[in-house]
Amino acid sequence: MSLTQEILSQLPGNVLERLRNADSILTSLKEGNIPVPMVVKEDRQPLGNVDWDVIISGGTLGILIGCALVSRGLRVALIERGILRGREQEWNISRNELQVLLELDLLTSEELEKAIVTEYNPARVGFTSGVEVWVENVLNIGVYPVYLLETLKQRFLQTGGKLYENTPFTEAVVHPDGVMVNNKFKSRLLIDAMGNFSPITGQIRQGVKPDALCLVVGTCASGFPENHSGDLLLSFTEIKNQCQYFWEAFPAQDGRTTYMFTYMDAHPQHIGLEAFFEEYLRLMPEYQSVELQQLEFKRALFGFFPSYRQSPLKTPFPRILPIGDSSGNQSPLSFGGFGAMIRNLKRLTLGVDEALQSNQLSAASLSLLQPYQPSLTVTWLFQKAMSVGINQKIAPNQINQLLSVVFTQMEKLGESVLKPFLQDVVQFNGLTKTLFQTSLANPGLIFKIIPQVGLITLIDWMWHYINLCVYSILFNISSIVEPSINNLPANYQYYWHRWVDAWKYGSGNDYEQ
Repeated sequence: MSLTQEILSQLPGNVLERLRNADSILTSLKEGNIPVPMVVKEDRQPLGNVDWDVIISGGTLGILIGCALVSRGLRVALIERGILRGREQEWNISRNELQVLLELDLLTSEELEKAIVTEYNPARVGFTSGVEVWVENVLNIGVYPVYLLETLKQRFLQTGGKLYENTPFTEAVVHPDGVMVNNKFKSRLLIDAMGNFSPITGQIRQGVKPDALCLVVGTCASGFPENHSGDLLLSFTEIKNQCQYFWEAFPAQDGRTTYMFTYMDAHPQHIGLEAFFEEYLRLMPEYQSVELQQLEFKRALFGFFPSYRQSPLKTPFPRILPIGDSSGNQSPLSFGGFGAMIRNLKRLTLGVDEALQSNQLSAASLSLLQPYQPSLTVTWLFQKAMSVGINQKIAPNQINQLLSVVFTQMEKLGESVLKPFLQDVVQFNGLTKTLFQTSLANPGLIFKIIPQVGLITLIDWMWHYINLCVYSILFNISSIVEPSINNLPANYQYYWHRWVDAWKYGSGNDYEQ
């Protein structure tokens, strides 16, 4: 019996079976056997009167924007395939990012503090060379999803929202004046918050394989030696199985959560989830200085996250807007989910409200709510530098050496450079300083990276790097033009505000220390 079978068989809920089901889906995806749903159709006949301004499909994260929109006076209904309830495992995030929940009046200060069940400092970034960088107040807050979602659910209902649980999305028919969902709900707009494997996203992607994958496995367990710090990005092994293994660890309310993750392309021969879980358990004693027999496992965590260069996803359909993981609106370095949703929540809330008020619901208009963002696109090079092709030969410690040099230089440049990057925000000034310092510190290592990532990838990256600079300049001068925009018609204001948002988020200027 493998370690994975031994450990997961102790947990309730058919965990091993669920892991193998996820592995089967991953295998099909890597082999290109991706079904293409046909769930969206168009009908040129008018729909007539509608019952809702917005229908949201996918409640786990859809409740966030649903609650925000209904509080602005919009008629909002949310459909969820099961019961809307958060998971037991905390979502880790930084405290300053949670302030948007107060800004949008989704929670009171007391409710926010109650939702926070763990808080720790400091957090570590480290690699095999012995380099360790310690930071505070980055992903050091653990939010309890069960309480958070239940509180938002009640706020949503009390403010006038309508929740339909046990109601999976089946189809949408787009009419000139509205969209019919499940042959039952009539709305002006459908928001797709169903995640990476949304059938709407599947139809738009048309079976295209992802450009990259992030595999994640982990557990929450008690029995570890006392440790009140966390790990944000840690590696203590060389490349194995054509993968560089990275680790995260966070104190949890009922133990300690540890994750192991890796980046790869979608080649069929890359490691699968069950084998990756076996590696995680094999290395856990070395990572945490604890024997597996000492641990009481509470939960197992696993998944994979596809990334596409053509992201954020732009819908070809009017009146349909993918958000969150459905749109791929995160960098290929991040897991997406709660953190990416929180980061874009205010921008999307104000944008959707303005789109409805000015009737900007065409595919072209809605695509401006998911704009090209060079701050996300430049991270493709970083992801490429942290992954290994299935037939690629590089030095076993090359990735660790690169990251050691990079983070050493970022630490020297200070928190204004280091912290945004650790929160998945890339800014032109910080990136430029880091590249310059890194090239001076170890020019030979930089040249080794070029064959690994490929010359074409590097040339493509340069274009996005230049755009990162351009977007920074445009955002900085946009305030000069802003006063004259208020006198324009609503539809022109809508377009201007979306461009400013694109420049702001696309340059990383949405980051607040």
